Amino acid sequence: QAAFGGFDKDYSVTELKENFEKKRAEIYEVKNYINKIIPPDKSVEIEFSKNNTLGIFHLKVGGKFESNWDVKINSEKADTLLQKLGWTTETLKTLKEKLDNANCIGVSNGEPCSINFQRSGMGRYSFNVFDKPISDSLKARYNDGCTYIMVNDRLVLEYGGGAIGSQCFYNLE
Repeated sequence: QAAFGGFDKDYSVTELKENFEKKRAEIYEVKNYINKIIPPDKSVEIEFSKNNTLGIFHLKVGGKFESNWDVKINSEKADTLLQKLGWTTETLKTLKEKLDNANCIGVSNGEPCSINFQRSGMGRYSFNVFDKPISDSLKARYNDGCTYIMVNDRLVLEYGGGAIGSQCFYNLE
């Protein structure tokens, strides 16, 4: 159990809301930055694990999806991926600083922009930040009381359980 993060912290809905309120400007800064630096036909999901490693660096270029796990920042693999996005290691450094300021670990561009708050074992807590209010047709999907908790029509909290363990928020309070 412990090997899979059994003693990692579980975050409550309240803690996520509080962090969002406390770091709102910094979270929006991450969102605005990532959506500004991603070319229109591309998307990225990136998560920093240790200072010199990207736990996740998934790309979608021209409809083709590519999964990349545990990519060392100073490696040929990272250079190749950065090139595909037109990024440099400086871009990564800036993104990491913005995420650190927001008390977050990763981000996926798009609508909504998903900003990864923290991990607990295999599980991951995220903020889904929408540009426009969520349409009525999507509200049920983004407020299932399990994976998604809708805070308001532009913010949805998300918990992804990973391969093992609960797939729902542990503490809805």
